[in-house]
Amino acid sequence: MKTIPFLSLILILTFCGIAAQEPTFSEEALNDTLLGIDGNEVQFKTIIEQNKGHVVLIDIWATWCKDCIVGMPIVRKLKKDYPNVKLVYISLDRNEVSWRKGIKRFEIEEGLHFWAEDGWESELFKSIDLDWIPRYMILDEHGKIKLYRAIKASDKEIVKQLSE
Repeated sequence: MKTIPFLSLILILTFCGIAAQEPTFSEEALNDTLLGIDGNEVQFKTIIEQNKGHVVLIDIWATWCKDCIVGMPIVRKLKKDYPNVKLVYISLDRNEVSWRKGIKRFEIEEGLHFWAEDGWESELFKSIDLDWIPRYMILDEHGKIKLYRAIKASDKEIVKQLSE
């Protein structure tokens, strides 16, 4: 009989400990290298550092992803509604040529563009348990994760976080 209250207490403390943890990027993720639109490699931590002082909306996408393309007009509207928000697009395209063509084809003129050459196996994507795209994340002015996972550009949590 005494085991049940003890086990319950352990479960409650474990759950509270898990719920209290803030999502963060691992060191490996921060050191992961992405290819910029200018052809230069850049570490993910540099992208975060260069955007400190601004809220950042990260859009992880690919040209072959229908849901990603459907979300693009919504992301454009978010940028228009929240002009101080910085957009960072990270592509999971299979190759650099497809990524570059997709930017032109879908007229994604705003924001910063990067390509994850290692795709799903990149340290960044392993760190955030990427299992679906599109994936939207929001970082606060200090580079801390405000919104860890949204899979639709229309997710009300995105607007809520951008409005704060």
